Amino acid sequence: MAANMYRVGDYVYFENSSSNPYLVRRIEELNKTANGNVEAKVVCLFRRRDISSSLNSLADSNAREFEEESKQPPMTEQQRHQLKHRELFLSRQFESLPATHIRGKCSVTLLNETDILGQYLEKEDCFFYSLVFDPVQKTLLADQGEIRVGCKYQAEIPERLAEGESDNRNQQKMEMKVWDPDNPLTDRQIDQFLVVARAVGTFARALDCSSSIRQPSLHMSAAAASRDITLFHAMDTLQRNGYDLARAMATLVPQGGPVLCRDEMEEWSASEAMLFEEALEKYGKDFNDIRQDFLPWKSLASIVQFYYMWKTTDRYIQQKRLKAAEADSKLKQVYIPTYTKPNPNQIISVGSKPGVNGAGFQKGLSCESCHTSQSPQWYAWGPPNMQCRLCASCWIYWKKYGGLKTPTQLEGVTRSASEPHSRGHLSRPEAQSLSPYTTSASRAKLLAKNRQTFLLQTTRLTRLSRRLCRDVLQRRAARRPYAPINANAIKAECSIRLPKAAKAPLKIHPLTRLPLAAIVKELAAQAPLKPKTPRGSKTPINRNQLSQSRGLAGLGGKRGYEGGETDTRAPRMRVGTAALPFSANGRPLTAALRPAPAPGTKRQKLNPADAPNPVVFVATKDTRALRKALTHLELRRAARAPNLPLKVKPGGLPLRPGGALAPPAVPPHPSSTSEPIVLED
Repeated sequence: MAANMYRVGDYVYFENSSSNPYLVRRIEELNKTANGNVEAKVVCLFRRRDISSSLNSLADSNAREFEEESKQPPMTEQQRHQLKHRELFLSRQFESLPATHIRGKCSVTLLNETDILGQYLEKEDCFFYSLVFDPVQKTLLADQGEIRVGCKYQAEIPERLAEGESDNRNQQKMEMKVWDPDNPLTDRQIDQFLVVARAVGTFARALDCSSSIRQPSLHMSAAAASRDITLFHAMDTLQRNGYDLARAMATLVPQGGPVLCRDEMEEWSASEAMLFEEALEKYGKDFNDIRQDFLPWKSLASIVQFYYMWKTTDRYIQQKRLKAAEADSKLKQVYIPTYTKPNPNQIISVGSKPGVNGAGFQKGLSCESCHTSQSPQWYAWGPPNMQCRLCASCWIYWKKYGGLKTPTQLEGVTRSASEPHSRGHLSRPEAQSLSPYTTSASRAKLLAKNRQTFLLQTTRLTRLSRRLCRDVLQRRAARRPYAPINANAIKAECSIRLPKAAKAPLKIHPLTRLPLAAIVKELAAQAPLKPKTPRGSKTPINRNQLSQSRGLAGLGGKRGYEGGETDTRAPRMRVGTAALPFSANGRPLTAALRPAPAPGTKRQKLNPADAPNPVVFVATKDTRALRKALTHLELRRAARAPNLPLKVKPGGLPLRPGGALAPPAVPPHPSSTSEPIVLED
């Protein structure tokens, strides 16, 4: 009964998927919904598999520093591997989950320097944390609630000075004495002086205009003058004047007027106090976040002082009573019965109906974690095409701790538990980046923080497996690198076939590669670099070149339109042919374009490095009239394929006596000259 009773503050397992590990959460509130169900407001704790590889390396370095400082006993590789499954990362992220998804209790403690890491492996359902993970900023920071226990946190007591020995320490860096209990004044005289200081403070508030607005009544001003800031000022005045009452009273009221001392309660406005209460409700006593998000114009010392003064007010007492009343109305505990439904990943025996709950697995498969072949119950693990399975004990370990007991090849010997082998155990951004349906732009965006350079080097056994086990390997595996391959099964099959293969070793012809210097020299010879024109320099262009189009120079692979041929189709016009000398930039096209090559010749592509200087084309009346003669659809097609003939609407352009299109009248163009025109960029 007590094991199934869950209270506020308990660390519990939540199940959100039948195949994924449990979620570790801490219950903050238990709320009853309108339909009668119970929801738990929980604090999220993350595992190593939930954070990126860069943050995992940061956690590894922090763990190494902890082991060196605390002088931990040596551990084996398997113990280190399992210890990573016991480490959690606290966060300030809250979420609401159904209470029916709770699957048990666990224990989470803050790692201390006096703890032995091996003790966490000896206890069931025991975890630890030392870093705080921010899911939004993707950062790992040390927990501020660290208990400072150890030799480095002990105070260093200096040696006692001998009699007559002078103190050589810098007195300015030492503490200053602010009160002497062995003073010549009696307690009654000190109390009388404090009453005078309060009266002076009340009078000073009456003279101050801003104080009269904040404390409009006399008793409010007197209450503000009776606060600790006025008493501390009075006692400091006595100390500075050598406990001489006459001199101290003269200091309280100097020549300019009475001294006004105000604390943070008077300096803060009502709106700032409301902001502070709202921030305190959201962040608690995390004053850094309160200052950053709500009160950036206040100093951290001012916020801390206001908090401890605010706790002495009636406002704090009222809020404390309201919270206590709300806590009484909420649930304190909830009873969740033990979950007994079968897991969908449970593998039914071979004699059952195939295709149900993972039935039909191959015989002889062992557990991927402990490699045992006997278990009362088996569970499917990993992607379905790999047909991996876990025994009952390893399945419980996987659900609770989020990893396998031993570092296997599927999980990765050198990788941590946060980087599993299959896509089914990857985080959502990593799984999306491996998907073939993700675009390159989104894939680069997803992996911008986690991308690292790596090298895949094949071994001799891998190269032999490619040749001996071609029937086992998937076809076109290199074209689908995101699809997982069961390397263990292939290597096992290769080890079986290897003794039966020919005893003569396979001849692998070494490939002779040219040195890098020769390759660079050959590439430089094939693609010579073109010197760039300095920015702002003048580029001379001949007027005879203005009519030449860089885009039309390579066209003409199609048969030109002959004017002598008869055609019963709609009148067609071809740009850039000798039959229709329409102008481009005010000049006939016949003089600007080269003749079409022979049908059998290959069209030569223009090298961008050898491209001519840019040419500016100016639209004329003829080109504008030609655009109007085309429909909108024809104009778009002509822009996409400039080498195809154009269709002109009937009646759009005049016809020649022979039925051909008559070109529009070419306006007289100024005579050409060979003088270059200088264009500035």
